[in-house]
Amino acid sequence: MPLVRGILFLVVVAAAVASQGSLRSHFTKHDKAYYASNQILDFVRPGLNLTITGASINSGGTITANFTVADPAGLPLDLAGVTTPGAIRVSFIAAAIPKGQEEYTAYTTTVSTDAATGASATQAAADKGGTITQTGNGQYTYTFHTLAPSGFDPTVTHTIGAYASRDLTQFNLGTSYASATYNFVPNGTPVTTVHQIVATADCNACHGQLAFHGGSRRGVELCVLCHTKQTSDPYTGNALDFRVMIHKIHMGSSLPSVQAGKPYQIIGYQQSVNDFSNVVYPAQVQRCETCHNPNNGAAQTKLWLTAPSAAACGACHDNVNFATGQNHAGGPQPDNSQCANCHQPQGELPFDASIIGAHYVPEDVPGSPKTVAAILGVANGTAGNAPTVTFTVKDGSGNPIPISTFANGGSLRLTMAGPTTDYGYTSFGSDVNTPGYVTESLSASNTNCASDGTCTYTFKHGVPAGATGTYAVAMETELSATLLPGTTSAVTYNYNAINPVYYFSVDGSEVMPRREVVNINNCNQCHYKLELHGGLRNQTEYCVMCHNPSNTDIYFRSVAKDPAQRTMPPQSIEFALLAHRIHDGVNMLADGGSYTVVGYQGSVNDFSKTLFPEMSPQGDATDVRNCAVCHVNDSEANLPVGLNNVVNPQGWINPEGATATACSGCHVAQDAAAHFKAQTDPTLGESCTVCHQSGAAFDVDQVHAE
Repeated sequence: MPLVRGILFLVVVAAAVASQGSLRSHFTKHDKAYYASNQILDFVRPGLNLTITGASINSGGTITANFTVADPAGLPLDLAGVTTPGAIRVSFIAAAIPKGQEEYTAYTTTVSTDAATGASATQAAADKGGTITQTGNGQYTYTFHTLAPSGFDPTVTHTIGAYASRDLTQFNLGTSYASATYNFVPNGTPVTTVHQIVATADCNACHGQLAFHGGSRRGVELCVLCHTKQTSDPYTGNALDFRVMIHKIHMGSSLPSVQAGKPYQIIGYQQSVNDFSNVVYPAQVQRCETCHNPNNGAAQTKLWLTAPSAAACGACHDNVNFATGQNHAGGPQPDNSQCANCHQPQGELPFDASIIGAHYVPEDVPGSPKTVAAILGVANGTAGNAPTVTFTVKDGSGNPIPISTFANGGSLRLTMAGPTTDYGYTSFGSDVNTPGYVTESLSASNTNCASDGTCTYTFKHGVPAGATGTYAVAMETELSATLLPGTTSAVTYNYNAINPVYYFSVDGSEVMPRREVVNINNCNQCHYKLELHGGLRNQTEYCVMCHNPSNTDIYFRSVAKDPAQRTMPPQSIEFALLAHRIHDGVNMLADGGSYTVVGYQGSVNDFSKTLFPEMSPQGDATDVRNCAVCHVNDSEANLPVGLNNVVNPQGWINPEGATATACSGCHVAQDAAAHFKAQTDPTLGESCTVCHQSGAAFDVDQVHAE
């Protein structure tokens, strides 16, 4: 009998494969399944789709939900894992939106108790004790153990949430997860009220795949069913209401309560301590639209503007006591009924009490000044000569900005570096103390401008004699402005142009721009608008000119504000090392590494607590294995073997090969350094491609797959 069932199963799978084609197209290089053999893919058909197809509540309060489970190509799956590989576990939640309200109330709840203090709290949770009945191939009905409360309102929106996991670990394909929700009105009328305030797609811009609690709970549509006003943490007393929790998590280190010394923590499963006190939001926290995206299609995407509340606003402004009026200009507010009187969506002026006005970043204020810089060409840019750069600097309306404007607390600079095959070891003269590049300041006295705003500047330092290949010139600008001058709301700030980068040949050969490893658009998925060094530098194409293989923080380390840092060797600020270390953060710290850069005026910048927001399939943040989040052009797999060695005084190896440096950004341990050193020949260089190039036994993409 087992043999017959096995043959029957293979016939079913073969028929499905023949009709639906290969599954490989459903996966990316980041997925383990992408690297599985065709035989494993066709047999296991990894992945999981969960769909709730209907739901009802009878007069006695019994809740039922119909659902299906299938693989990514639609082949029905067996929950028991008998006729298809991988047992599947499914859990269900039931909740409703009470009449006249926006938030859910869950029917399925549990009680969590702090054994040490005896404190307890109700928490929305999955139903326990329900039954599953198979109704067809991959089709099932779940009957809840929990009944709808007596007197439940059958005229309001109810939502069934479900989350599932498919165990494929025996095939080395991990666990597949899926979540689903279904809205319905028990009396059969159409659904008109929904809860759609933020969209999962906007969360995924930073988090990759929003997933929690082991990975099975995915998407805000599911989160809001349990993270209701009912739910709190008995260990800390903190509310787990989605509005409160999410604002507090993203504010993190900027919370007034955290800055006053009280950590923001949530005690989770098996008493795990989740401390969000070190979170630094990657965009400016005033930019509410990074989550409340007005173009996300959510039905209530503007609710944050039209329905301010003590719960949502007080989550970030947690030093405000609305009951007593402490730190609230409007005095005590017993409820939310008067909030919108002062906090309208938008007022007449920026920085007023309106919701948009109070959260303005100065450069986003309509009508605020802009600078647009462009490099039009480079003349005389050949080996041994001083190049002349033609450029324009204009305001947001296209009018030329006089160069003299930059003399009043502003700056206008050009930077030259090369060759683009790899920056870092070109000397532009004995008087230049910046390794691999030279930066010069422009002024009205050394720059010639025509009436149309076209200007030229000739570098004081020339392209080195004997130079070959392509060099680059980039521009940075800074001006200051005051908004609402002469008022009590006046704000003075600096604003900058996007850094233009221009490439030119120094020997008549074809112009070859510097290889593109990361793209600023990928950075801005999280950072919204990546601006560093006071906003002066904002394009990765420019960053790499200074953050090159020979550069360190040596020029500021001697004046570090932390005396302990003054005695330490310089820290490499080569871009690959710097970017990987900054994003690896707490992972690096757990592996015994650290990364502290001494910056302008001796500022000490310790990145050892950085919490990278990308999530693993299991719902763990700080997952750095998906290199494609930042990298473009498969650059993570195109190893930089043969490029310039990196000066790394604080590293295990100094100098260090280009590939070793990039990899040691995350692989910080001593044994990893020993591996790098063992695979590097003093004469022949690094041998990393033998094992780690695309298609090799330990292909970079494959070993990082999840």
